[in-house]
Amino acid sequence: MEETTLAYLRRKGETLLLHRVGKKNDVNHGKWIGVGGHIEKGETPEECMRREVWEETGLTVRDFIKRGVVRFLSGEWQEVMHLYTVDGFEGELHGCDEGELRWIPNRQIPSLEQWEGDRIFLDLISSGAPFFYLTLVYDGDRLISHRVEYPGDADQ
Repeated sequence: MEETTLAYLRRKGETLLLHRVGKKNDVNHGKWIGVGGHIEKGETPEECMRREVWEETGLTVRDFIKRGVVRFLSGEWQEVMHLYTVDGFEGELHGCDEGELRWIPNRQIPSLEQWEGDRIFLDLISSGAPFFYLTLVYDGDRLISHRVEYPGDADQ
């Protein structure tokens, strides 16, 4: 099972998103997502998130919150993703070979091309939900079910 990270950098009512148009044969092609990538051998999720943010944006993470763990299930793939928001960072934003980085006003994010499951965890983040575990089940590109759990729920 693949293990990845995804971070959403935020400032003054905007979120930094990556429009994935830089690579062909990209499962995320055309989608607007946060920045992140695969956890390397010997790397913690936090170390991966910091590295990926720096590699893709040129920004150094200072203050962040781990918001949840998202499990993607499909007949074709499985992935566990560690989800972060970053509210403190420094440096100069640079280009990214995976697509176009852009600061998007938060109110415009729902109108962008995104995965259905991304909309669910972005809603959880924007509503101030506590740390969560989210399972997303896809059939190809179509979300067929999801489940949100919170640590300490009685049924865990």
